[in-house]
Amino acid sequence: MDAAALGGGRARRESAAGADAVPAKVSLVGATHPCPSGFFEDPVRDCTCSAAMVTKYQKRISGPLLDRIDIHLQVPRVEYEKLADRRPGEPSAAVRARVEAARAVQARRFGDTRKLNSDMGPAEVRAHCRLDEAGERLLRAAMQQLNLSARSYHRVLKLARTIADLAGSERIAVAHLAEALQYRPQEMG
Repeated sequence: MDAAALGGGRARRESAAGADAVPAKVSLVGATHPCPSGFFEDPVRDCTCSAAMVTKYQKRISGPLLDRIDIHLQVPRVEYEKLADRRPGEPSAAVRARVEAARAVQARRFGDTRKLNSDMGPAEVRAHCRLDEAGERLLRAAMQQLNLSARSYHRVLKLARTIADLAGSERIAVAHLAEALQYRPQEMG
C-alpha cells in the first residue's frame, strides 16, 4: 500500500493484463518504537542509541505517509499504580453511545449518505469546520510553528469537527482544535 491509497481512496492494482485503480477505503492502525532499543526518552530504562541512530530510525516512514495518518499518539510507560487501580474506567456502552450520537450528527450533516467527517473535501471542510477568531489564531500559529502541510490543515479541521461531534458540540471550540493538533506527529528528542 502506498500513501495515495490512504489519502485518495484509490489503490493501484497491477496485473499481467495491466494496471488500474480500484476503490480503497483504508483504516490503518500501526505501532512503532521511538528508536531501535525502544527506550528513547524512557524514564526508567536508558536508551543505548546514538542521536543519529534515533533520527535514522524515525525517518524510516516517509513524510507523505505520516501526513496521511490522522491520529499519532506517543504511549508512555504505565506506572504500577495505574495498572493496579481497581476503579472502573468509562464503560464501553457509554463510549459506544457517544460514537453513535456523533455518527447520527454526521448522517444529518451529509444527508444520510454514509459519509463521515473524514470523507469531506475542501469545500465541505470550509462549510462544516468553521472556527471562531480564537480558533483561527490557534490554527494559524500551529500551521507556522509545526510547519503543517495543506493536507494536514484539512485533516486537523476534520478531526476537530469529529472531536466536537463526540463532545455533542455544534461548534468547533478552541479545545477541540487544540486536541486535534495534539494528534499530529511530534518531533522526538
